[in-house]
Amino acid sequence: MTKRLTEVAKKAGVSEATVSRVLNGREGVSEATRTAVLTALDVLGYERPTKLRGERARLVGLVLPELQNPIFPALAEVVTGSLAQRGFTPALCARTIGGVSEMDYVEMLLDHQVSGVIFAGGSYALADARHDHYRRLTDRGLPVVLVNAGVDELGFPRVSTDDAVAVEQAYGHLRSLGHERIGMVLGPEGHVPSRRKLNAMIQAAGWADDEFVERSSFSMEGARVAATKLVERGVTGIICASDVLALGAIRAARRLGRAVPADVSVVGFDDSAFMTCTDPPLTTVRQPIETMGQAAVDLLVTQIEGAGVLHDELLFEPELVVRGSTGPAPGR
Repeated sequence: MTKRLTEVAKKAGVSEATVSRVLNGREGVSEATRTAVLTALDVLGYERPTKLRGERARLVGLVLPELQNPIFPALAEVVTGSLAQRGFTPALCARTIGGVSEMDYVEMLLDHQVSGVIFAGGSYALADARHDHYRRLTDRGLPVVLVNAGVDELGFPRVSTDDAVAVEQAYGHLRSLGHERIGMVLGPEGHVPSRRKLNAMIQAAGWADDEFVERSSFSMEGARVAATKLVERGVTGIICASDVLALGAIRAARRLGRAVPADVSVVGFDDSAFMTCTDPPLTTVRQPIETMGQAAVDLLVTQIEGAGVLHDELLFEPELVVRGSTGPAPGR
C-alpha cells in the first residue's frame, strides 16, 4: 500500500497524503487534483477503490497495430499531444506479433475505465476478421473513433484518407510519364482501404480483371514477392498501398536487375518519416496525418462531453509528393 501511494503521488505530482484523501473519498481536494490522482492510478495499472470504479478516468486508449511502420508513431505523436492539450491522458497500446492482441487491449482499457478509444489500422479494417470486441465497446456506450476505412456495420465515427483520390493522383502521375502497364501491390483481400483503392483503379484505368494486382501482408518481404510477379508480367509502374510495400517493390525490381525509376517506377502511400532518405527518395501519396489525428481527437472529445455522435465518415484529401522513384516510362 505504501509503495502504491508513493508511485501514484509521484506520477500525479502531489503528496502521499493527498493521494490517500482521494482514495478514501475525503473532502478538501480540488477536482483537478482528484482527476490527476485517479488518472495516475489508472496509468500505473492499479485498481481503483470499489466506490470509485463507476467513474471513468480521463484516460483515452490509442490502439495501433505496430510501431515499426513510421506512420503509426507519427499518428501517435499527434493524437497524444492533442489529447494532453484537452486534459486527457493517452494510453498507447501497440500490438506485437505473438504479444497482446487488440481484443486483449480492449479488455484492459475497459478494466481501467477509459473515457474513450481511438483505433488505427485495427481489425475493423479487415472484413473477414473478428469484431466482437468492438461490439463490447458499443454495448458499454464507450466513445470510439476509427482512423481510416473500416467495415460499415460497426457504426463508429471514422476519419479517413480519401483512397479514391489517392489512386487518381498516383495513376494520373504515372500515366503522365507515359506508363501504360501499371500494377498495384495492395493489402489482404479483406482489407477495406485496399478494396477502395482497387475500386478506384478499376474506374480510372478501366480494368476488366485483376491481372496487374498482387496482394501482400504489410511487410517489405511480402511486397517483394508480390512486386516480383508484377515486374515479370511487364509492369513498368507500381502503385502501393503503403510506403513499406513500396520499399519492398523497389527491392523486388532491383533483384530482378531493373533500375528504379529507369525501368520501373514506384509510388507509395503515407509519406511516412525518412521517405526522403531512401534510395531513390520515394514518390508517395501523403496522408494528412496531423489534420486527421486532430480531427479524431475532436470527434472523440465531442462524444465524451455528450455533444452527440457524428456517424458519417470524414474524408481528407491526400497529396501526391513527387520524388525520385518515378520517372518516364522505358523508351520515352
